[in-house]
Amino acid sequence: MTQRDKAIYLDLDPKTLRNWRKHKPNLYKMIMLGFAFEEAVKKSKENHEQLAALEKEILQGKG
Repeated sequence: MTQRDKAIYLDLDPKTLRNWRKHKPNLYKMIMLGFAFEEAVKKSKENHEQLAALEKEILQGKG
C-alpha cells in the first residue's frame, strides 16, 4: 500500500500524512505500525490457510 493509498484509506489528504511524518512523528509512527500490524495479521492468516491445506493433503495421502 502506497502512502497515497494509506491516506485515502484514512480519509486524509496525502499532504496531511506527509505533514504528520514531519511534524508529528509519533502519531505517524503509530499509524504506520497499525498498517504493518494489519498486514502481518493478513499474512499470518494466509500462511495458516496454506498450512491447513497442506496438512489436509498429507492426511488424505495416508488414508
